[in-house]
Amino acid sequence: RHRGVSAEGVWFSAGILGRWAPLAARSTGLAARSTGLAARCGVRQLWAPAAAPLRRPQPPLWGSVPGGGTASVLSRYGVTSLLPSILHQPARTVTYYSRKRGKRKTVKAVIARFLRLHNGLWVRRQAGYKKKLWKKSASQKKRLREFMLCTKTQCKLLDKMTTSFWKRRNWYVDDPYQKYHDRTNLRL
Repeated sequence: RHRGVSAEGVWFSAGILGRWAPLAARSTGLAARSTGLAARCGVRQLWAPAAAPLRRPQPPLWGSVPGGGTASVLSRYGVTSLLPSILHQPARTVTYYSRKRGKRKTVKAVIARFLRLHNGLWVRRQAGYKKKLWKKSASQKKRLREFMLCTKTQCKLLDKMTTSFWKRRNWYVDDPYQKYHDRTNLRL
């Protein structure tokens, strides 16, 4: 059971509502009622008067933003719609130290979606090359079957996401990519 404390008294509630119910009640000035969100969720709240607060209430986690300020200031200026794009950080799920041996691990999604040539370039398929083929023309389907070379930045990123095992040279019988592994007549 979570316990929340407000200046008027002590709230007892079950579940996560106990964390934010005192703050909501303080801002609206309402006592505990059987109506509202708590009743709809099936959570019963009891209110008992207290002489003094038992502990200082903590600021809500959802109101704080990394740049300072609160969510109410952001909503006042219409910035809340931009928050997910501002606060969302790109994630590369690279394991730097594995639990078993303490070594770096390869991201398996990279191996499944890309092919590394021995010259350091990465090859990928066109996006949507097998989606809704019934509505695409023959020339569009042919163009989607072609492979794409990744950019310099993407190749660096993919190299960081794989271990040296995937960067070694492999010799396969009748390898269709054999002529692309070595860069010839190309300036670096």
